[in-house]
Amino acid sequence: MSAKVGVVFVSHSPQIAAGMVALAGQMAGSVALVPAGGTDDDGIGTSFTKVMSGVSEADGGAGVVVISDLGSALLTAETVLDMLDEEQRSRVRVVDVPFVEGGVAAAVAAESGGSLDDVVAAAEGAIDAWAGTAAAASEEPAQAEAPADGPYEREVLVRNPEGLHARPAAEFVKLANTFPAKVTVNGKDAKSLLGIMSLGLTAGSTARIATDAPDGRPAVDALADLVDTGFGEV
Repeated sequence: MSAKVGVVFVSHSPQIAAGMVALAGQMAGSVALVPAGGTDDDGIGTSFTKVMSGVSEADGGAGVVVISDLGSALLTAETVLDMLDEEQRSRVRVVDVPFVEGGVAAAVAAESGGSLDDVVAAAEGAIDAWAGTAAAASEEPAQAEAPADGPYEREVLVRNPEGLHARPAAEFVKLANTFPAKVTVNGKDAKSLLGIMSLGLTAGSTARIATDAPDGRPAVDALADLVDTGFGEV
């Protein structure tokens, strides 16, 4: 199995960094997720040594994305980046994104086998993933299925008692990423975790899964069938 991009969580608090690893780990169990929280003696602050060690631990050869919670944590991460040798520095990206949303998105993209650029893009997508949520939610559902040789869509009810929350949303996105075709869910990119979660699909909501791609029908069917199973929660 090829190496996956690792993620380092830099926080002023050891507990917050560890919590992010626990949260992201629920959706990205095979990714190297490393906490680098607090000072050297686990006080509130950041540690150059912890971040440097975290980057080395997370680096399995595919690269590392470093995500920070506050401005000075970002400065510490950037200082570490400057101190790496040229070869390792080429595999490390420090991104300035929302800590929780960006971190989870990065972890899921890495779990799906995304490249370093893919994981960075997923994290950066947290900045504007929630834009246009109301507009997407207000769109009228399609009245009829399109012809087989054109756009294709299916509507399916969300059966999970808690709706499409983080774990099932991550499973959905990971499956979507196994198909080359572009697929949307109520207008949002099916391969974007934050996009899917921003829809707020609660129990009983309708997920409209659609594609314009000629080869998109298998992806739509697979995703619709996954939602219909309730992700093992019903």
